[in-house]
Amino acid sequence: MTDPGRAFGTAFEPVSTLNYGITGKYMRRNLPHGWLIIKLSRAVYLLFLAVYFLNSSVEASDSEGYRIGITPVILADRTSFLVDWQAYLSQHLNQPVEFMQRQTYREIVDLLLEGDLDAAWLCGYPYVRHRNELKLLSVPLFRGKQTYHSYLIVSATDTKTQNIVDLKKKVFAYSDPDSNSGYLYPRINLINRGIEPQHYFRKTFFTWSHRSVVKAVADGVAQGGAVDSYVWETLAEKEPELTRFTRVASKSPEYGFPPMVIRRDLTSQRADYLRNALIDMSSDEAGSNLLRQLNLDGFVAGNDEFYNSISESIRILEGAL
Repeated sequence: MTDPGRAFGTAFEPVSTLNYGITGKYMRRNLPHGWLIIKLSRAVYLLFLAVYFLNSSVEASDSEGYRIGITPVILADRTSFLVDWQAYLSQHLNQPVEFMQRQTYREIVDLLLEGDLDAAWLCGYPYVRHRNELKLLSVPLFRGKQTYHSYLIVSATDTKTQNIVDLKKKVFAYSDPDSNSGYLYPRINLINRGIEPQHYFRKTFFTWSHRSVVKAVADGVAQGGAVDSYVWETLAEKEPELTRFTRVASKSPEYGFPPMVIRRDLTSQRADYLRNALIDMSSDEAGSNLLRQLNLDGFVAGNDEFYNSISESIRILEGAL
């Protein structure tokens, strides 16, 4: 850092370097306000120091970058894509951006709450549970909508299963215990039918990603599973050799799409910069190319009310425990 006392040349040299033994006495005897001038000189210098360090602090704050959390629950096996997305956002924000991947939503939420992340792409379930600590930043658009479904999937050879109750005593695959589509909704679906989900299936297990739920059902490891409709539909386009061994037996009502969220203590300015960078992706060629790889139409500011139905599901679940 430049010495603030020499930042603008000798004219701003600290007053403490002056020879007060002679100069100070001379000014007090021969100038009407000599001592006042020295005091004002000190005050100006101190004010300069305050402004200098304040500006340095603001510059450091503005250049600290963004740490964004993501899990394979939504985006799996896409390391090269994340590198490109990271570079794109860094360029458009003129600040470093780092994507931090963890296995589960819970790990990502913990990092957010501890201040080790600034933002994250989460499911609506953990977002609603932590609304006091987190804020909605933006919502992806999939096929023109801010909503998605939970899909109940079964083997393509299973032509009889129409809903989750048909899978009694079967093996069922969940994605993540903090996933709305991959865990909360199928349990609420059973509870609303008067069924206790804990002992309804012969066996349940977590795969920790929606793609892995599809694979488990396709391979016959599970007879049924719950997945994010966006993930299944995207796989149907990009990996049809995987989804063709599965069938969508039923769909949930619409829920708010898994959102981008931020810590509540993130400044509104930094939040606006990141939100605008996401929203602006659809307006340039590089951003549109990244969106196509995500199979999304873009990002919008989002409507927080779309997540109220998840709040109701949580209330039902807690009442059933």
